Amino acid sequence: MTKPGSIDDVQEMLGAQGYVCGRALATVVFLSLRLGRPLFLEGEAGTGKTEIAKALSAALGRRLIRLQCYEGLDASSAVYEWNFPAQMVAIRTAEAEGNADRDLLQRELFGPDYLIERPLLQAMRPDEAGAPVLLIDELDRTDEPFEAFLLEALSDFQVTIPELGTIKAPEPPIVILTSNRTREVHDALKRRCLYHWVDYPDFARELEILHARAPEAAESLSREVVAFVQQLRTEDLFKKPGVAETIDWAKCLLALDVIDLSPEVIADTLGAILKYQDDIQKLQGSEAKRILDQAKAALEPA
Repeated sequence: MTKPGSIDDVQEMLGAQGYVCGRALATVVFLSLRLGRPLFLEGEAGTGKTEIAKALSAALGRRLIRLQCYEGLDASSAVYEWNFPAQMVAIRTAEAEGNADRDLLQRELFGPDYLIERPLLQAMRPDEAGAPVLLIDELDRTDEPFEAFLLEALSDFQVTIPELGTIKAPEPPIVILTSNRTREVHDALKRRCLYHWVDYPDFARELEILHARAPEAAESLSREVVAFVQQLRTEDLFKKPGVAETIDWAKCLLALDVIDLSPEVIADTLGAILKYQDDIQKLQGSEAKRILDQAKAALEPA
């Protein structure tokens, strides 16, 4: 599929993949595709930052390459490594066969046959379907040296392998970076990107998302679920539930054949929406009923 020609096309394209996209987010996605700029998405966990890369990949028919970031991630792990066990086997075989041409052996050992490509190098390779979507997920988990390396790689869309030389992307990949903001990402990297804060959706949009992702849920149950989660986010919790938890909870309720919410049902299924025991403990007893009553009151017509 060709890239969308308008902001409305972006919303329609992503909507076809079950991703309900607001106008502001659709605008920045459109500009990222049109200008060839990386897109930096920041926001709380579970607000749909990763999902937009998946939806974009599926909509455009492009390969999705994901670099999952973690503490201690370095350039070599993100770009490439050599297949050391296979190299050792080749050396032993050459020794057994009496192959004395060390220069030839070395060139073979550090050639394409023994190269293990990691996400950044994979994203630089040509693809018949078009440039892939490169998702650099949870960048805030890495450290500043990796950010500096990434800034250079995204500036020229090329990487250097000492034994093979510089490899440049024939067509820059579609780059999406995400951060849960556990720490601040350096301004220099942000300036290379178009930026958007992905916030929790309002009631109407979250209900629309739930309709798209769990269409089998009855309208009344969907409204109660969204209203309860929306009310829950106003509480003093260690980790507020994201949209992903709303969808998971609705699917759990459907699996239990729940027709409408009750304090007992909520108590039995809290593990689908809250992931910390301290938060779950806060909703024991009458607290779940209080929040449910507030949620149902919010649903009543004014």
